[in-house]
Amino acid sequence: MSIRLRFALACAGVIFVLSALAVTVLYLVVQQSLAYRTGLVTPDYIDVQHAGRFYGRLPRYDESYEIVRDRVLHVLSVYQRDVLANVRLMGALTVAAVTAAAFGLGWRAAGWVLRPLTAVTMTARRVAQSHDLAKRIGHEGPADELKELADLVDTMLGRLARSFDGQRRFVANASHELRTPLTINRTLVDVAVRRPDATDDVKRLGESLLLVNARHERLIDGLLALTEGEQAVLDRQPFDLSDVAEHVLDQAAVEAAEREVTIHRLLDAAPTTGEAVLVERLVQNLVENAVRHNHSKGEVWVTTRHRGERVELVVANTGLQVPPYEIETIFQPFRRLHGDRLRSDRGSGLGLSIVRVITEAHQGTVTARPREEGGLTITIELPASDARD
Repeated sequence: MSIRLRFALACAGVIFVLSALAVTVLYLVVQQSLAYRTGLVTPDYIDVQHAGRFYGRLPRYDESYEIVRDRVLHVLSVYQRDVLANVRLMGALTVAAVTAAAFGLGWRAAGWVLRPLTAVTMTARRVAQSHDLAKRIGHEGPADELKELADLVDTMLGRLARSFDGQRRFVANASHELRTPLTINRTLVDVAVRRPDATDDVKRLGESLLLVNARHERLIDGLLALTEGEQAVLDRQPFDLSDVAEHVLDQAAVEAAEREVTIHRLLDAAPTTGEAVLVERLVQNLVENAVRHNHSKGEVWVTTRHRGERVELVVANTGLQVPPYEIETIFQPFRRLHGDRLRSDRGSGLGLSIVRVITEAHQGTVTARPREEGGLTITIELPASDARD
């Protein structure tokens, strides 16, 4: 229930109680006013007059006196019943009308009162959806509770922006600093392995070190991609998702052939906007994940299509059974299925995390579901370019 509705209901409730109380008091007053009074209904005598002529006086306890008195009591009873019924009916209608009017006026008044808060909420929503923490609400108005709330949100956004920027700079700087010694290590190990006097033990050790070094390089590349993917995509350029998918599949064909994995492609036009390089990394991670987490003679299906205001990329693969409760964990950094943390040829554990952050940076959604035959089906939805024009 919204604040505006609660405010309108509160106004209607207060008016209902007050008006019902007023009608009740009026009813009791009228009832008391029409109550039986001995001095009026049972006097000591009754004068009989008609057209200004006096016909006589009826004393109390006289037979004619009692007939007249009974008639007066009957008229008084009917009059009292009708008047009280009218008071109840008109009172109930009045209470209902006043309550409905109070609800409508309360609704309008709440809209007027909450209009600045609505503007603050819309601004905060745009900041959240744009992933641009540099924006601020900047509410201009009197120094009231709303101004205090807007300033507090701006302060919080500033602290979050500094925190995220510091985290991104640390990851980026650390990744760049680590890349240089890894490159040197790879060169030194490669030279040592290729020396003519290198023994078989040295060659085996060198190959192992090169595998470990390659794993670390992929980890650093993944961290850099994760940092870049978390940045807001501000400069959006139009491109076709099917072209990006086709380019990635052409590059993955060699690795798929080595692993004896067959790739099926159904690439329909899927125009969208964004950072094509980041989306290429997204598709590359999905395809590599589908190929590497597969079995020999396995299959991969890659589909792109345009559906209304969205474009879809669907990557499905055969492989081991995936429990449904592990679906959400595969998008977390450094999480792998089936506890596979030792094999470096299957990646660094950042692939699907990068997929999620790049998708969210493009205002898209990513979903995964296990296939009954084994493996996964991952669906990426992005805004179509014509839906943003």
